[in-house]
Amino acid sequence: MPSRYLFYVIILIVAFLIIWIGKESFTQPGVGDLDLEFEEMAFYRNENNTGPVVRVYAVYAEDTIWNVLEEYGQFMPHTKYGNTKVFFFDSKENSPLEISPEEPYFDKMYNQYCIGKYEKSSMGDINFVKYPFRK
Repeated sequence: MPSRYLFYVIILIVAFLIIWIGKESFTQPGVGDLDLEFEEMAFYRNENNTGPVVRVYAVYAEDTIWNVLEEYGQFMPHTKYGNTKVFFFDSKENSPLEISPEEPYFDKMYNQYCIGKYEKSSMGDINFVKYPFRK
């Protein structure tokens, strides 16, 4: 009899762990949990899967809450030895709709509307700059 109770206790513990791990896996925080409205206007990713993967985003942000902008950048995909850049713009109408693979990534006429630049380098270093094109 006691071994039967032990068996049921172990089954209950395993079931609890499976449910808990499943819940944690599917309820991770993401971009949708941030306090601002974001809209990805343009995106570029090179097709090189064997070397460094370069990702460049142009994103509309409704406000300049700097820590939320930086959090958005941290949610963007990043590949080891790759580079991810996110440019934030304060206007949908004045955001680039096309991104090129090399600098400058978009037409210079959009520079005045760029409110922030988030970059995660190939070594995992994070750099966030407010108004990157203002002198």
